[in-house]
Amino acid sequence: MFEKILVANRGEIAVRIIRACKELNIRTVAVYSEVDANSMHVQMADEAICIGKAAASESYLRIDRIISAAEIADVDAIHPGYGFLSENAHFAEVCESCNIRFIGPSARAMSALEDKAVSRALAKKAGVPIPPGSEGIVENEKDALAIAKRIGYPVMIKAVAGGGGRGMRIAHNDISLVKGFHTARTEAEKCFGNSGVYIEKFIENPHHIEFQILGDGKGNIIHLGERDCSIQRRNQKLIEETPSPLIANKYPKLREKMGKAAIRIAELANYTNAGTVEFIVDDAGNYYFLEVNKRIQVEHPITEEVTGVDLVRYQIEIAMGEPLRHRQGDIKFTGHAIECRVNAENPFDDFRPSPGRIEMYYQPGGHGVRVDTHAYAGYTVPPTYDSMIGKLVTYGKDRREALDRMSRALNEYMLTGVKTTMSFQQAILQDPNFRRGVYSTNFVEQLLSGARREFIEEKA
Repeated sequence: MFEKILVANRGEIAVRIIRACKELNIRTVAVYSEVDANSMHVQMADEAICIGKAAASESYLRIDRIISAAEIADVDAIHPGYGFLSENAHFAEVCESCNIRFIGPSARAMSALEDKAVSRALAKKAGVPIPPGSEGIVENEKDALAIAKRIGYPVMIKAVAGGGGRGMRIAHNDISLVKGFHTARTEAEKCFGNSGVYIEKFIENPHHIEFQILGDGKGNIIHLGERDCSIQRRNQKLIEETPSPLIANKYPKLREKMGKAAIRIAELANYTNAGTVEFIVDDAGNYYFLEVNKRIQVEHPITEEVTGVDLVRYQIEIAMGEPLRHRQGDIKFTGHAIECRVNAENPFDDFRPSPGRIEMYYQPGGHGVRVDTHAYAGYTVPPTYDSMIGKLVTYGKDRREALDRMSRALNEYMLTGVKTTMSFQQAILQDPNFRRGVYSTNFVEQLLSGARREFIEEKA
């Protein structure tokens, strides 16, 4: 049993982890940057230690400072949340060498999946379809051009490390490929400290479907169904839901098939703790492996709502050596859940970040409504980090009820002082195609073009 856990993160996920710890009667230690001194997670934790200046490179990405804080506070384990160091195998190794439990997959499993090009090879070995592409890292533009010629345009240039849409570019011809190749490498180096990229065939009108997995380190791995994350802009998710309308309405047999594929990949990697296996699915129902996210996901609450499984609590229990209490047959999917990411951005000014002081704050409530946030009246949203300030989740007996409840909750959410994406998300909810569940990853771009933009701005 852990007595004390350090939360190596900030914002709403740090609050979420602290809540899970409190329910397990585990004391918590928050680490924070100077700009986060008044953040909610600092106030909620039992102890708090400042680890540096506002820049993540001087605080939340500093392994030495986080380990020093952990040793000073004498903690049993570290929970990395998502982002920052959550998928850093070296960080996991350092934790293990300091006799501090890392709440996540083992360093060995992370290393096996850290390089997305290597992950593709693992999926291929597991018999899971992968998009045509390079065999590994592409070293130069000459090789990139040769690969694109072999598999045909359009192609996707993707960073082998990290996630969140960083280091990704689509190319439709040689000119855009050369430009995108160098841009993706530069962005990947800046964001992840690794400039490696690979190339794969870009699937037109794809659906982004991911499967939540849990492994206990004792040979038990299960999946907890799919999440549809296709409503996104420049690979940044805006709305997620479960079950996927595509699978529920057109390809109901895909859930079992893709769930088993996700488990096979996890088994080959000897995966433990929580993770997400991501796929793309085309309109014909063909699916292809994308990558494994080796951490808890931002959108994990919707899976919790339809399965009744507390994923963060499970993460902690698995790290303590406890076996899974569920087998695959125990997982039941009930109702429908939707999540809107509330970002401090102006969606009608190219989603420009809108940092600043929140003047008034009132969050919605009622049956089937959940808000995960670190925001409050008087809180200043810093310009330094990701602009997400919360997640609004609604649950219903079916998709229509969950949608209607989300629309009501968005109207009820009062937040002034900064601009947010909520009006844009409200407009998406009124779109006839979205209401029917007919959408793919290019849905938002279509809404923001031509006459569709006029419609969405009018609804917002």
